[in-house]
Amino acid sequence: MSQFWQDLKSNAWGLFNEHNLLDNYVTVKARPLSTNEAIGEPEKKDFPLQKGKEKLMQAEFEGFAGQAYTDQFGDYEGSLGDIIAMELNDNFQRAVFVSTLNAVLKYLGKIEGTIHCRDTEPAKCAYNLSNFINQHFTEPKITIIGFQPRFVEILSESFSTRAVDMDPENIGENMFNIRIEGPETTKDAIDWADLLVITGTTLVNDTIGQFLDNNKPKLFYGTTIAGAAWLMGWSRFCSMSS
Repeated sequence: MSQFWQDLKSNAWGLFNEHNLLDNYVTVKARPLSTNEAIGEPEKKDFPLQKGKEKLMQAEFEGFAGQAYTDQFGDYEGSLGDIIAMELNDNFQRAVFVSTLNAVLKYLGKIEGTIHCRDTEPAKCAYNLSNFINQHFTEPKITIIGFQPRFVEILSESFSTRAVDMDPENIGENMFNIRIEGPETTKDAIDWADLLVITGTTLVNDTIGQFLDNNKPKLFYGTTIAGAAWLMGWSRFCSMSS
């Protein structure tokens, strides 16, 4: 298990133990959400959720919900102690852990924005992100990790932009005047960029390590990484989630 996973699990265990949540049996349920539940009806139909490539797992804890993108989904029920003890060997286990972490930290009042935005909100988030980058960086070259279509569309209008994705259906396609690159170009795309804008899904699919192991400014986005970003001190942008 990578060092950052060990640190993340240790930090989560310490917080749960501090609040005496590990001493009691707690039921946590995670289920894959339908496309409409997860994202509603955006104006364009090009999000991975709408194409059936991924689902949002939702963990519910004491009336609070947390989500995580994953391509391996199903139901799970157990205590927080059980979940902390998971080996996290596959995307399903990591999705259960990550969505649970988000739900519990929302319950504790540590984070907001654990539920995916819907309908026209993804486009609004993209414009908000563009404004945020303009306020904090000077004409950066941006590499987007993960094909978030509205981010690629809006950011490429104002910044020199590259996009890297893992979906074979996207790789090599020209989207919004940007050629979507495959994971084999990741190192070059990182070296080229002044700013990395990284999907939180990299946490669940366990590709996040290559983005942490450099000194580039980085901004994670989405609901998936909400709890981990708070626990690990990573920067996160997710302006329209609830």
